[in-house]
Amino acid sequence: MAGIDVTNLSISFPLYHGDARSLKKSMKKALGGRSSPGRLARDERNRVMVQALSDVSFSLNPGERLGLVGRNGAGKTTLLRALGGIYEPVEGRVTVRGRVGTLLDTSLGMDHELTGRENIRLRGLFFGLSETAIGEVEADVEAFADLGTFMDLPLKTYSSGMSLRLAFGLATAIMPEVLIMDEWFMAGDAAFMQRAASRIAGLVEGAEILVISTHLPSIIEKWCTRVIWMDQGRVRMDGVPADVLPAYLEAEH
Repeated sequence: MAGIDVTNLSISFPLYHGDARSLKKSMKKALGGRSSPGRLARDERNRVMVQALSDVSFSLNPGERLGLVGRNGAGKTTLLRALGGIYEPVEGRVTVRGRVGTLLDTSLGMDHELTGRENIRLRGLFFGLSETAIGEVEADVEAFADLGTFMDLPLKTYSSGMSLRLAFGLATAIMPEVLIMDEWFMAGDAAFMQRAASRIAGLVEGAEILVISTHLPSIIEKWCTRVIWMDQGRVRMDGVPADVLPAYLEAEH
């Protein structure tokens, strides 16, 4: 059974350029003039560190669809990458049970020297799919991405929009038990967004758990059963959308 358990998760990154004073000024400006206590420190090697996440804890069970909201730099993407196994905790623990599908970066898991068709096959082999299943995934992605002859050209020849359609189509063609998404897929044109919304609706129904970061209240209201408001790397509020979303929107306006 799928599940996510995050316990006292903290993640920090070293900053190699500039002194602590100038970095504090830059971070304060990025946070809209607010101070950032505790987000900058020095480690045992005297490196300036930024605290991306601090003491984050929550659990998700099958059937839950979690939306992450917060300003840029609040820690949403870092949390998604920790759930996807990309970032290691500095402190605490992240446990994810079930097959994970990630929509975090259009290039994540893609080989730009291979063609679109070859990347689809590679992903199918990684997930242990049979030849028949890989063929079904290929047909599904080809129809969704609508790349024409580019399906047989290297990814390095693709535009950003083409890469987006291929990555989204492939990530949503193989049903995960835990789906982790950033809002980059909403960067497409109106036609793509409509198709993506229709496709993800089916994926959300099939996946046992969804975690998505977005600035769009409409996505939260439509897809999510729970919202976590991230602020300066910490959980500021955790609850149902009807409670968290109005509080967040009021604070940000």
